[in-house]
Amino acid sequence: MTEPIYPPPSQELARKRRDLAPEIQAAFEAFSNRVFADGALPVKTKQLIAVAVAHVTQCPYCIRGHTKAAMRHGATERELMEAIWVAAEMRAGGAYAHSALSLATMEEEHGRHTA
Repeated sequence: MTEPIYPPPSQELARKRRDLAPEIQAAFEAFSNRVFADGALPVKTKQLIAVAVAHVTQCPYCIRGHTKAAMRHGATERELMEAIWVAAEMRAGGAYAHSALSLATMEEEHGRHTA
C-alpha cells in the first residue's frame, strides 16, 4: 500500500503550528474568520469561491475544508461542481493566454533562422 502524499489533518499538527508561532497562528485565524464572514458577499458565495481557488492552487486540505464549509452554508453539489468547472476553465485559460509567449518566441526564432 502506498503512503499518502499529504498527512491527514490532525489536532497534533494544528497544535504544533500554534506552538511554533502562536501570534502568527492567531493572526491568521483572525484574518481567515474575517475574510469568510458575511459581508458584501454572503458566506456561501465566499466558500464557493474558495472551493474554486483551492482547485487552482491544488491544496487538498483547502478543497476538503472549503467544500464542507460551502455545504454547511447551503451550497449544493451542482453549485460546487460548477465552481470547480469555473476553476478548470480559468486554469486552462491561463495556459491558453500564455501561449502568446510561445507564439511570439516562435516568430522571433523563425525570423532569426530565415534571415
